Amino acid sequence: MRGRFFGTARRMSFTTPARAVGIDFGTSNSTVGWQRPDTQALIELEDGKITLPSVIFFNFEERRPVYGRLALHEYLEGYEGRLMRSLKSLLGSKLLKSETTVLGSALPFKDLLGFFIGELKNRAEAVAERSFEEVVLGRPVFFVDDDPVADMEAQNTLVSVAHKLGFKDVSFQFEPIAAAFDYESTITGEELVLIVDIGGGTSDFSLVRLSPERRAVAERQDDILATGGVHIGGTDFDKQLSLQGVMPLFGYGSRMKSSALMPTSSHINLATWHTINAVYAQKSQLALQNMRYDIVDPTGIDRLFKLIDQRAGHWLAMQVEDSKIELTETDKREIDLKRIEPGLVAELTRELFDSSIDSLLEKIRASVSELMTRANVSVDQVNTVFFTGGSSSIPALRQSVAAMLPNARHIEGNHFGSIGNGLAIEAQKRYG
Repeated sequence: MRGRFFGTARRMSFTTPARAVGIDFGTSNSTVGWQRPDTQALIELEDGKITLPSVIFFNFEERRPVYGRLALHEYLEGYEGRLMRSLKSLLGSKLLKSETTVLGSALPFKDLLGFFIGELKNRAEAVAERSFEEVVLGRPVFFVDDDPVADMEAQNTLVSVAHKLGFKDVSFQFEPIAAAFDYESTITGEELVLIVDIGGGTSDFSLVRLSPERRAVAERQDDILATGGVHIGGTDFDKQLSLQGVMPLFGYGSRMKSSALMPTSSHINLATWHTINAVYAQKSQLALQNMRYDIVDPTGIDRLFKLIDQRAGHWLAMQVEDSKIELTETDKREIDLKRIEPGLVAELTRELFDSSIDSLLEKIRASVSELMTRANVSVDQVNTVFFTGGSSSIPALRQSVAAMLPNARHIEGNHFGSIGNGLAIEAQKRYG
């Protein structure tokens, strides 16, 4: 049984606006939730939309940063500049302790997070016509898999960034728990719910007991039977689709004269949102040029040089992301690569996509199975599987997880709004 739930127009039992906001800083899209009487919680952040794509474009001509859809527009229109996406992926990575060059100056990657989260805060305060000093930030169950020290360091980084932006009180809630609270605001009876939150960077799961009577309870630890997750999300699906369906046209898998395969670092960087700019570095280009004459068939690497010369890495990644989204509804999608070579087309199919992400889905299934074991809950006891997150609509993923709990209802949440709604609910509970 399947259903659809769009928790965006909720009426809550309070008469004054909440003091605090909830911020869902996502890998691909971000939202800000603020509880107010008689209106939806999610604040419109750009062009009447509740989401702000997690993108910064540093416009070199006008020497200014732009954000969200406008950032993507200026980049695609050909403005000279530097595009930065998947900023959340920096958390827990080694890059966070280093810096990059923007507008001729060294900029710590940590400051990039401050730029974007600060923009979320500014836009929310402009709508609210007031400042916010308290915030509940969403976080994945694990920023970093199997490394508690790095995971806590990632959370502490967000605390430091938020304090620098003017938030005096910063607290956290797991993103799938926030989604659970959003769903709980609509139900009429008790349910044992598996929350499946597949975002841009992580897959997070929670097994939660929900009911109307529990909504007003501040301490819900006893209702959270288990949480878990794995560092796999939409950008990883993009990466695998790119490597399997597009990068072979640019030399991925080419043979060297020694019979060895061509080194793959440039292709992997181009297929990974937050490392695309690395292929433009002089050191990377020199390494490619040095290996060019050692490749049996240089057709692919010559196309790669054209792609790099055009600095079209982000453009190609956007085409791959659009293809992934289209392949959730269709069986085939072509990417026109005539800007690289007349007549060049990447032919992508649902079958190829499913095959490319199968190993990732296996890890996701293993994480869900481990969660159920830790909770000591059988599949027959789960009433509902609640899907949220922008990547939860991928058919192979949905089918893979749903098949593990065949007797449960399958409910589709607001892909981009459930977490922000739940964080707003939590912020109102914690701070009034």
